[in-house]
Amino acid sequence: MDLIKNLQWRYAVKKYSDEIVSEEKIDQIIEAVNLTASSCGIQPYRLFVITNPEVRKKLGKGSFNGQIHVSSHLVVFAGFNEITPHYITDYVEMMEDQRNLEKGALNDFTTTLINHFSTQTPAQHALWASKQAYIGLGTALIAAAELKVDATPMEGFDPQLFDDVLGLSEKGLHASVIISLGYRDPENDYLAAVPKARLPIHEFSTKIN
Repeated sequence: MDLIKNLQWRYAVKKYSDEIVSEEKIDQIIEAVNLTASSCGIQPYRLFVITNPEVRKKLGKGSFNGQIHVSSHLVVFAGFNEITPHYITDYVEMMEDQRNLEKGALNDFTTTLINHFSTQTPAQHALWASKQAYIGLGTALIAAAELKVDATPMEGFDPQLFDDVLGLSEKGLHASVIISLGYRDPENDYLAAVPKARLPIHEFSTKIN
């Protein structure tokens, strides 16, 4: 299975080369994230794909993760701060349109979602949105590996700094997790030649038949 081989190949790259990932491959990774699983199907996060060196330098200030500004692309997964009735209504209307349903065919679904999120606080919405973003992160890692694009998922960044530099708060968003994309520098990355270390499957997984 090529997927397993590709996942054995990937690791969290520490040092990137100067090689740039093609926009075609970046677009494929973004599309894979767009198609990934999403609870209720409502995609409560957005992606910001950043190549601007000055912006990335600002984002990397004070972080031990040099990959923020030294890689081909940086992708920021930004979760919603709140799941609003307006967003739910608009999104479900888009569902109806894409599925060639009559307008209002999914009204019961809309009502169920609005009622559910109305019982929660914005803080709970934001936490849920971030968890959803992590599902997208996993898909991005797998898609990148399939395309033989290196990646580094990161939490070691200043979320408030990202929110400020990218103007996320004004957009109703917050930085949840980030990932750098590019190509490894095997001569300067100490992990490049190190075998992947993982638990034996029989310790990691339990089957209950």
